Amino acid sequence: MIRFRIDGVLHPVYQMPITVHNAMTARIKLLGRMDVVERRRPQDGRIKTRNPRGDEVEMRLSTLPTAFGEKMVMRIFDPDTTVKDLDALGFAPHDAQRWEGLVKRPHGIVLVTGPTGSGKTTTLYSTLKRIATEEVNVTTVEDPIEMIEPSFNQTQVQTQLDFGFAEGLRSLMRQDPDIIMVGEIRDLATAEMAVQAALTGHLVFSTLHTNDAPSAISRLMELGVPAYLINATVIGVLAQRLVRTLCKQCREPDGETARSALDDVVKPRKITGAWKPYRPVGCVDCRMTGFLGRMGLYELLTVSEAFKEKVTQEPGISQLRRQGIADGMRPLRLAGALRVAEGLTTIEEVLSATPPLE
Repeated sequence: MIRFRIDGVLHPVYQMPITVHNAMTARIKLLGRMDVVERRRPQDGRIKTRNPRGDEVEMRLSTLPTAFGEKMVMRIFDPDTTVKDLDALGFAPHDAQRWEGLVKRPHGIVLVTGPTGSGKTTTLYSTLKRIATEEVNVTTVEDPIEMIEPSFNQTQVQTQLDFGFAEGLRSLMRQDPDIIMVGEIRDLATAEMAVQAALTGHLVFSTLHTNDAPSAISRLMELGVPAYLINATVIGVLAQRLVRTLCKQCREPDGETARSALDDVVKPRKITGAWKPYRPVGCVDCRMTGFLGRMGLYELLTVSEAFKEKVTQEPGISQLRRQGIADGMRPLRLAGALRVAEGLTTIEEVLSATPPLE
């Protein structure tokens, strides 16, 4: 079975005999410089090809032995995705202005959080691409390097050589960087090196797997980073999710049902302005799904003096979340509700992708 993941949802496309499947995976493994004979252990590879416009596109390959043969996943990385502006990524003007302010700071830690497949890498690459001018040295440590970008110095983690994120960061500090991107903060050693980098005058970007923005502060504390170091270095946390956007060719206005559902989601908050909720229909352009493309929902927490006091005195999630909202943070579900009111997505998409409001 061959399935395409389009806008985050898998669609069955082809079904073929196992013999054809074996020959096809062997050919793809050969193109990806993988061991064609080895079928008992997982393997990774890469293929470079060109799209119909002639632009270079990279595909990352991953194989896994299963009960009925090898399973192969091909991830397509289009370089066009790294040059999106904030509006194309889905940032509302409210958050875009605050995000721009964060990435222009001379030093500190900026964290991007969310589950796998929520668009964290795209947000980071797009941001770094815009600030990576000839006057600054942008260096990354990744596992693996998602997309090759000539304007960065990219380093890949090699666990078999005892070269992890912490070791990579330690080496980077001697490379005269201005801006550092660490693929993920997984342990205390990496967190400590990121803190040291920020304290010595570097702007550090990294990712964490948490449900929302305030949880990133709690995760750092759970890893063992003291509250005073978090206050001294972390300047902002961006939590994000991806939701499918309605196809503009076939969407239809939705009535009172959507309005009442939207009211339930945003209670006790109110959405001002004209509401234009729509519902999906389905046409040839969107493959009869009613959706075409995806957009980001963002929850941006900026660290204020009042927030730092909460981290020191009352580092509970509820207190941190309330202070973040008081400082201008818009929760993910509320950000989604605003997109529903604008007619860009549906309430069902938002409810399935975002954590509930407290």
